[in-house]
Amino acid sequence: MPDPIFAHRRLAPVYDAFEGDRDDLSAYLAVADELGARRVVDVGCGTGSLAMLLADSGRTVVGADPAGASLEIAREKDPAGKITWIHGDATTLPALGADLAVLTGNVAQVFLTDEAWSKTLRGVHAALRPRGHLVFETRRPERRAWEDWAADTRVVTVDVPGIGRVRRWLEVTDVSPPLVSFRHVYRFLSDGAVLTSDSTIRFRDRAEVEASLAAEGFRVLDVRGAPDRPGREFVFLAQRTG
Repeated sequence: MPDPIFAHRRLAPVYDAFEGDRDDLSAYLAVADELGARRVVDVGCGTGSLAMLLADSGRTVVGADPAGASLEIAREKDPAGKITWIHGDATTLPALGADLAVLTGNVAQVFLTDEAWSKTLRGVHAALRPRGHLVFETRRPERRAWEDWAADTRVVTVDVPGIGRVRRWLEVTDVSPPLVSFRHVYRFLSDGAVLTSDSTIRFRDRAEVEASLAAEGFRVLDVRGAPDRPGREFVFLAQRTG
């Protein structure tokens, strides 16, 4: 099940306000340009920020997400209906013949078991054309990002249009590598409501990710760093082999 920040009808509308300008997404647009990708599927598209960038660049785009509340927001950004929106995950994708599949926002880390990750890769494989590409990022486990999260005691307040001021803070609730759990707490100042979103993610090292890709019919072409987060993440560029 998607985390509440994506699926809860009161939390999903504040997601974009706390994420800010999403400077990280321009790198994926550049990769689509680099590969000459004209048909792109955004797996775990969330509120549709990247899907809209891709569509605005003239590409044919499919956005898929299992969180209905986030998908509703994505659809509101697309009044012209340029994007095909699918309520589901990678395992529900049809054979799209896509040139490129992208998984942003470290969505690759939400698959906690090997089987869940393998099923996702198989779904992406089926949605791509032969020799189509897959690009995604995942945090480097040796960087131990959870230590930074635990040390961050900031309370951030954002004035969300149509909602009012909302405060958010982060609590790390469990560290049992390769799994790390954390909680975002949101206080809506308009009525004092407090809502929480609990998440658990898995940290996979480079060799583990590369082995999983090879097992599901992908060849790793490159492993890069995230331009806006140097040294913190791996960005995998892989190609469907069949």
